[in-house]
Amino acid sequence: MPELFLRLSQITLLDLLDILIIAVLIYNILLLIKGTRAMQMITGILVLLLAYYVANLFNLRAFRSFLEEIFFYFPFAVIVLFQSELRKALASFAKNPFSTVMTSSHQLSHQVSPVVKAALTLSSKTVGALIIIERQHSLKHFFDTGIKIKAELSYDLLVSIFTPGSLLHDGAVIIRENIIMAASCFVSLTQNPEITPEYGSRHRAAIGITEECDALAIVVSEESGSISFAVKGHMQRNLDGQSLRDLLMKYLVSGEMA
Repeated sequence: MPELFLRLSQITLLDLLDILIIAVLIYNILLLIKGTRAMQMITGILVLLLAYYVANLFNLRAFRSFLEEIFFYFPFAVIVLFQSELRKALASFAKNPFSTVMTSSHQLSHQVSPVVKAALTLSSKTVGALIIIERQHSLKHFFDTGIKIKAELSYDLLVSIFTPGSLLHDGAVIIRENIIMAASCFVSLTQNPEITPEYGSRHRAAIGITEECDALAIVVSEESGSISFAVKGHMQRNLDGQSLRDLLMKYLVSGEMA
């Protein structure tokens, strides 16, 4: 017991800071992989490490050598298997910690209103659409894949972009604050095998981009005209105007992730 108190007395503020940094990193990594296939893979890795411990304990040389060969390729396997999670983690760490998260409802109403109104109009005409709203994570590499517009956000412009026959109606529109940055943008589809087959390419693209970053995505189905909203890889379907507005205000005003 005295030895324990002696060790505790030797802990400095720098040691506490060191422990806090590690704790925060581990906590954020667990948040990133929570509910994803990465969690299942990590469980498998822990089982292999336990097996390696048992092989050492009982001196199972052949089994231990086999596991050591597997561990040699672990770094490459992690890069390949966890590429989407790694992209998301890097985007999260690159986020500006000093950026202002809270924004007034009045300011955001100028952004939310034309988006909701356009979604309702497109829905009534069963015109497909994918609208992506940037939050703290930059979407520059996504709008670089489309046609740059950099025009003030408006209901008329959104509807005209997605009108059938328009040169820009395919792909996604990306919005940054009150600016339509680009249209006809390519967004990679989700690779989640648990996604229902009834989702089309727009819905899968909306889920895919919100898996990678903190963006919000609104989808209008060209088959049924239903409106869906995606955030953090999860989708809510069959929304009306008020429900869509409430969700947009919730996530844009507070910066809440999910």
